[in-house]
Amino acid sequence: MTIKENSAVSFHYLLTDDAGQEIDSSAGKDPLAYLHGAGNIIPGLENALEGKSAGDQLNVAVTAEEGYGPVQEELIQDVPRTAFQGVESIEIGMQFEAQTGQGGAVPVTVTAVTDETVTVDGNHPLAGKALNFDVTIADVREATAEELEHGHVHGAGGHQH
Repeated sequence: MTIKENSAVSFHYLLTDDAGQEIDSSAGKDPLAYLHGAGNIIPGLENALEGKSAGDQLNVAVTAEEGYGPVQEELIQDVPRTAFQGVESIEIGMQFEAQTGQGGAVPVTVTAVTDETVTVDGNHPLAGKALNFDVTIADVREATAEELEHGHVHGAGGHQH
């Protein structure tokens, strides 16, 4: 069976940046499972997997635009340190949830700290980066009615209920 819309797909991967540095890998874990066509993985990788079958191996170069998007400068803000009441020590790399004007929460990462301000970045950590995947497709099957209704794959490597 080949990968097409509404396929339940599982694959192993090694993700590296353009310098060859490992960012993530499924080595030693269950393969990553996703529902093809449901937007569960980045568009550049999903597009490259279309039409492939179990056992296929491929290298996929994904641009920032087809990955996590470009860096959005408006998501980088200097916040008064007083906004972090109750947090004794603030360090670069720490993550917090910022409240949006609509009542939601957005994850942000601390990128700089001074006595007066904390710079936080709401971009995905991989925004603006080209990504390189080495992929081996483990399994391709028709998604179940429940998976289609829920918009994701269930079971090993997928969502657990």
